[in-house]
Amino acid sequence: MSVGLLIISHGRVGEALLDTAISVLGICPLQVEVMSIGQDCEPDVQIAEARRRIASLDHGDGVLVLTDMYGSTPGNIAGQMVGEHIAVVAGVNLPMLVRLLNYPQMGLEELVTKAVTGGRDGVMPYSPRGN
Repeated sequence: MSVGLLIISHGRVGEALLDTAISVLGICPLQVEVMSIGQDCEPDVQIAEARRRIASLDHGDGVLVLTDMYGSTPGNIAGQMVGEHIAVVAGVNLPMLVRLLNYPQMGLEELVTKAVTGGRDGVMPYSPRGN
């Protein structure tokens, strides 16, 4: 068994990130679902859908929910999911997702740490050449 992964994002951001991560890695070693949240969504309906998807993703090892922006509608929907065996991390980006998919054998708490460090460590400035 492994941790399930649910991405809840604005529009098609989550789908694009997942497609790109799979393209980079060549595989998707975790069971992943993506929820695309539109501007005109009904949050209560989306919360129920997120709970349904989490139930289908959780095979005993828990579910990690990634969202794109803390405090946004997708982020608030994701935040409603926090609970026993369900962790939520905001700020999903490509380095975060690729890092997670490289460690499918890890448990939920370890994957939360990998998500945070992958996302944070993947943000850095480029230096001018020659410096």
